[in-house]
Amino acid sequence: MDLITPNIGLVFWQLVIFLIVLFLLAKFAWKPILGSLKEREDSIENALRMAEQAKLEMQQLKAGNEKLIAEARLERDKMMQEATQMANQLIEQAKDKATEEGSRMIMQAREAIQNEKHSALAEVKNTAAKLSIDIAERILRRELTDAGSQQQLVDSYLKDVKLN
Repeated sequence: MDLITPNIGLVFWQLVIFLIVLFLLAKFAWKPILGSLKEREDSIENALRMAEQAKLEMQQLKAGNEKLIAEARLERDKMMQEATQMANQLIEQAKDKATEEGSRMIMQAREAIQNEKHSALAEVKNTAAKLSIDIAERILRRELTDAGSQQQLVDSYLKDVKLN
């Protein structure tokens, strides 16, 4: 039964030792323990703050990257549009030049055809004139075989000349 009822002297000494340990702990250990706990709490709080700041920076960087990507896409689209316009302009210029060259060649061909036509007509006229002269010469040779016919023809020409 000694275990159930403690002795007053034992309780007194336990209380004195507890108070001494409590005093020593309060004097020497509580401040460093509380200081390290406070330090740990501050470092955790600082780490959380830095993590939040890093998260915000990452969001800003992400938004900035998205903005840069959007600007790059706009620039690419603009460059593609300009390239397409330049290509269309070059094609249009080539078409115009080809049309102009074609028109010039057609005009040259028409002029050449016209010149050839005039040349052919002149040749036909010359040939017809030569044939007419040959035929007229042959007819006149046949009809003017005697002197009377020749005199009559000369008189006829002289009357025509006087009338004109």
